[in-house]
Amino acid sequence: MPAKAGIQVCAEAPTPGPGGRSLTIFSRLMLSYLALLLMATGVSTYSILQLGQMQGITRSIIQFDTRLLDLHKNMADALLSASRYEKNIAVLWDPELYRSFLVAREDFAKYLDEAMLLAEPGEMHDTLRRLEEHHRSYQSLFAEEVSLLEAGKPLPEDHDGRDKEQALDQALADLTHLRSMIQQDTFRKVRELDEAGVRAQTVAVVITAAAFLIGLLLSGIITRSIISPLSRMRKKTVEIASGSFEPDLDLPSPPEIGALARAFNTMCTRLKEVDRMKSDFFSLMSHELRTPLTSIREGTSLFLEGKGGEVTEKQRKLLTIMSEESDRLIRLVNSLLDLSRLEAGMVPFHFSEGDLPPLISRTLDELMPLAESRNITIVREIGEVPALPMDTERIRQVLRNLLGNALKFTPPGGTVRVAVQRTDDGIRLSVADTGPGIPRELLAGIFEKFRQAAPAHSLQLQGTGLGLAIARHIVQAHGGKIWAESEAGRGSTFICVLPF
Repeated sequence: MPAKAGIQVCAEAPTPGPGGRSLTIFSRLMLSYLALLLMATGVSTYSILQLGQMQGITRSIIQFDTRLLDLHKNMADALLSASRYEKNIAVLWDPELYRSFLVAREDFAKYLDEAMLLAEPGEMHDTLRRLEEHHRSYQSLFAEEVSLLEAGKPLPEDHDGRDKEQALDQALADLTHLRSMIQQDTFRKVRELDEAGVRAQTVAVVITAAAFLIGLLLSGIITRSIISPLSRMRKKTVEIASGSFEPDLDLPSPPEIGALARAFNTMCTRLKEVDRMKSDFFSLMSHELRTPLTSIREGTSLFLEGKGGEVTEKQRKLLTIMSEESDRLIRLVNSLLDLSRLEAGMVPFHFSEGDLPPLISRTLDELMPLAESRNITIVREIGEVPALPMDTERIRQVLRNLLGNALKFTPPGGTVRVAVQRTDDGIRLSVADTGPGIPRELLAGIFEKFRQAAPAHSLQLQGTGLGLAIARHIVQAHGGKIWAESEAGRGSTFICVLPF
């Protein structure tokens, strides 16, 4: 039957539960990676846009502002050159100088036209228009003088050239104002460039920090969503290893772990059924065995008493062995029955207020002959403790198991120490021996049925492996707890705490 149940557990496919609509582990990881990728893409996109803006400002400075400054310088040079030629011509007419003047005038006009094409509509463009008008006025006034000089006529006596000088000064003032505006525009663009860089740096830092924090948050959430159910499954595994087969593992998400949890529950159901079948089998067999074993023991006793005729010495030895083995088997059957009834919750407990020290003393008195025969010293450290509600017979059964084990595994000449004291949790009973101890890897399972930790060379000391399992059930029924502390080669201490 167990093998068949095991096959069913492996073959059964978990049915999808409510968690089937949840995101799988792969989907969660992909979504987190996608979120991080989108944030990284956002940072990159913003950085590219800011770099494009900064590049546009830099190109504007290079293509327009720098060129306008060059044109301003060329116009100023051309205008000053024309002014020098004009003054020399006014003193002494020279056609060569006049041709040089005309070249300077054409250069000025060419540079001015290019500047007007580059200048944006607004104050700079208006300034260039005024510069053009003042330059045209200056040229027209000088052209009147040239026409007189070319005809060989003297200039009028009332002609002082103030209008021409005023037009030239205004043109030069326009050039100065133009240079100031170009510089201001350049400074403004440099500030915009600096602000764009600072803004891009700030936003990049903020988005990077936010992406880092969000990444940590997503990683924590996803990791917790995976680790938390796995931790619960690990705890459930420990419970299964300790003999608890309740199918109460509810892990709807993630779906993969939810399916595994349902498989766990199915396995627990099968294991619980197998465990129940085993307990029923032991209980049934115990009932069936106790009657014939009792008959065998009683029949053996009758033969030993001579009821069946005279018994030889050899027959007496054989009958004695049969009687002892019958007693041992009856004790085993009784232990199996007790454990089966305890596991099924069919043992009635009769609680009443009682003192623990007298029970310990009576149990020690019962076992004293065994201790004396093996030269084992029993040390009692029993303090003042209050009465507690307990089933006296069941607690004595626990004491017999703990003290009997201590005496059984303590070598001749050893010591068994029994201590009772009051603690915050209840009354603490400890039984310590100087036996071979229990290996660490066996310590956790010694309270399971059919588990023993006797040395391999001490087969004569081994019992049924049921005493500690029965003791655990009785202590737990009293609301207490029981455990063992031991190291191989350094003895063992069994501790029981009962609430009062």
